[in-house]
Amino acid sequence: MPLPVPSRVDRVIEPVYLAAVRDSYDRVAEDYVKIAPPRFAEDALGRGMLAAFAELVPAEGGRPVADLGCGPGHVTAHLAALGLSMFGVDLAPRMVDIARRTYPGLRFDVGSMTTLDVPDGHLAGIVAWWSIFHLPPEVLPAVFAEFRRALAPGGLVLLGFHVGDEHLRPARAYGHPVSYDAYLLAPDDIAARLRDAGMVVTARQIQEPDERLKRPQACLLARKPEHA
Repeated sequence: MPLPVPSRVDRVIEPVYLAAVRDSYDRVAEDYVKIAPPRFAEDALGRGMLAAFAELVPAEGGRPVADLGCGPGHVTAHLAALGLSMFGVDLAPRMVDIARRTYPGLRFDVGSMTTLDVPDGHLAGIVAWWSIFHLPPEVLPAVFAEFRRALAPGGLVLLGFHVGDEHLRPARAYGHPVSYDAYLLAPDDIAARLRDAGMVVTARQIQEPDERLKRPQACLLARKPEHA
């Protein structure tokens, strides 16, 4: 079942940073979809990490895999084509609407990675592909603990993120005004936070800037221990 769109009361009590992300991505959604999937199509190394993730995700039990911060759904669909039982979750209802229209055979829900609407141990894997970018670093320990709770023993999490140590406050993105904050993150710090949450980091990849990339990018793969 799709997660409900938050009511006006829910929005009053939700963290301000989540409301800013939701409102900003609702505003840019139609133009974002013109940019993000073509960039993904050019990212051979990133798709290589996703392919490895798809091959390594435990198949036992037929558990699903969640694409958190799925945006218009192109990564969800890519992983589904690689054989995973995928569903996507995004904070912005307009992004979810686009994903549902574009990929009607897949499930997409409105929701937040900070509070996953799944039972303990339900997921075989979690992908957060350039979607922890807007989380204040101080909330990452709780978010990674939530990932661990939702994963089955042996389940995998794959993170993609921009590398650095800056706190950004862009005024515009994708041709529109935005109000979100964004954070560049250090791979060693993210790896340490995953370990603190009870995960085992098994692989990392760093892409240095080139004519396509303005900043370094990192992917980290981690596993929930079999006997957690």
